[in-house]
Amino acid sequence: MTTPVLDVQGLAFAYPDGHQALFGVDLHVHRGERVAMLGPNGAGKTTLVLHLNGILTGGRGSVSVSGLPVTPANVPEIRRRVGIVFQDPDDQLFMGTVRADVAFGPANLGLRGAELDARVQHALEQVGMAEYADRPPHHLSFGQRRRVAVATVLAMEPEILVLDEPSSNLDPASRRELADILRSLDVTVLMVTHDLPYALELCPRSVVLSGGTIVADGSTYDVLTDDALMSAHRLELPFGFDPRSLPRSS
Repeated sequence: MTTPVLDVQGLAFAYPDGHQALFGVDLHVHRGERVAMLGPNGAGKTTLVLHLNGILTGGRGSVSVSGLPVTPANVPEIRRRVGIVFQDPDDQLFMGTVRADVAFGPANLGLRGAELDARVQHALEQVGMAEYADRPPHHLSFGQRRRVAVATVLAMEPEILVLDEPSSNLDPASRRELADILRSLDVTVLMVTHDLPYALELCPRSVVLSGGTIVADGSTYDVLTDDALMSAHRLELPFGFDPRSLPRSS
């Protein structure tokens, strides 16, 4: 087997107030996979994600990205390899134009001139926002801002794209457009979501995190049709949505 692009082994973490958020999590994701992380509120999903690029450290166990351990010394390189798109795009967009926002990260890596321009253009083309490059982000719709937030991460050429609730607050058209974009990307995806139909549409594999441990890891279809598992971990499908009624993809 090849080295996992993401390798989490025995990760346990307690906050300073004593709250134990993770209890020995093991997670292995290989290059090119699209994996959904499901689980109830308070399961530890955010805590786990914040370990993936070194925002949180100091727990027991290990995290590595393509064989590089997530340690304080490696954090700058890890943050290039692991791009996190947060739930609120306004947490990531703070420059005067879309172009400047997307250029910010690569410029901090030392890119300049034509190389930087090409990186920005490519990232914006990947999310269908090239024509908005000179617009102020606050003039865009929420869905457009989310796509630009994805572009700011893609411009860093990450190995893993981590998305926190990517479909939240999107209208149906924006939701579909983002799904089309995510399917087209040649990047490993870890998607944290409560949107179970979106997980089924985009991610062949799902892991369920509950009570700080991974309680299931398998095909998204199998997870969503395991009634006992779903009930035990407070996962509920939207009214009228039944994965069993859909054709199974190969």
